[in-house]
Amino acid sequence: MRSTACAQIVPPELKLADGAAAAVFRAAAARGPICRDQAAATTGASIATVNRQVSALLAAGLLRERPDLTVPGAVGRPRVPFEIDHERYLTVGIHIGAAVTGIVASDLRGRVIGAVEIPTPRGGQEAALGVITSSARAFAARWHRRTPLWAGVALGGRVDSATGTVDHPRLGWADAPVGTVVGRGLGLPVSVAAHVEAMAASELLLTPDRDTADVEGATLYFYARETVGIAIAFDGRVHTPRGGPGSVSHLPTGSSVPCACGARGCLEATVADRAVLARAREAGLLDARAPSVAALYTLARNGSREAHEILVERAQTLGRSVAMLRDLFNPDRVILGGQAFTAYPAAAPHVARALGAPSGADVRVTGFGDRVQAHAASVVSLSSLYSDPLGAMRRALG
Repeated sequence: MRSTACAQIVPPELKLADGAAAAVFRAAAARGPICRDQAAATTGASIATVNRQVSALLAAGLLRERPDLTVPGAVGRPRVPFEIDHERYLTVGIHIGAAVTGIVASDLRGRVIGAVEIPTPRGGQEAALGVITSSARAFAARWHRRTPLWAGVALGGRVDSATGTVDHPRLGWADAPVGTVVGRGLGLPVSVAAHVEAMAASELLLTPDRDTADVEGATLYFYARETVGIAIAFDGRVHTPRGGPGSVSHLPTGSSVPCACGARGCLEATVADRAVLARAREAGLLDARAPSVAALYTLARNGSREAHEILVERAQTLGRSVAMLRDLFNPDRVILGGQAFTAYPAAAPHVARALGAPSGADVRVTGFGDRVQAHAASVVSLSSLYSDPLGAMRRALG
């Protein structure tokens, strides 16, 4: 990787870009190998426009042609299929969680080609970021035949994407220079985003139907695991408020669980993994050595009625909270993400029942399952390429 004394921090583009190059690149990522006439039909661009963009993307090394797949009898280069050159480059994504940090390598189609997790370092913020960056650099070096283009960091707290700085109370970070440390350490352009906003963007940019998805109107994304959070997308663009994402951590639930803020029944204090694990220990289901809520999931799957009831109670609380926000925002669709929704499928019907009578919104669980954090990190590392592939390549390799 390249070393640099000055970090190149680029705000992420969490949207479906409408430029011609971006549209052709997205079609190739989702459907490649694809012919030019198919790309024109998918993107709505003319054949002439598609030809120009394919030529430019081929010259930039982002696409490659597949003459071996040309239909027998076809005449002329427009019939030669093309696809993303997914073997030449990679991007590095980092999801910094409250307890665990995930590091992923992605190809330019948005597919995760490798991932590793480390405990989120404690102590001083710059020292912790240094440990994370060193781990990411060592991990990315495994793909010695690929050129890394970009780094992306997704995490909770209040993120200033323009400067790459973050306030993260759970980690004790204030004005933490995330972009600077990661960008300098990896020698790559770097983008930093709030993690729930990144998860919402992954639904736009990394799903199999990303080139034809119906994204008109408003989408509410609700996340729950060790933290809770929401993001909203309008017409294919994730809303990123200047003051940072709104918080639902202290949304009242009616429970008696104490919160660090001094109140009782706050949403995050009630449904977070650490809260559920604490209830399991209080009930004598797990001892203090149980490292994570995964042990509770195992008990429930093995037939423990008490473990099942704790998880059902969380599911019901989550369902009521989602219903409250759904009715408040009245979105066209709601997407539920995070292991609190996906790790124990037997609780899903209880979320649905707590949501109450169907509204006009389409409510579904993310298709990324337990890998939402990995795809959030991946999409931040890829967002500039998906928004302006030619400009991003000039930044990355210039």
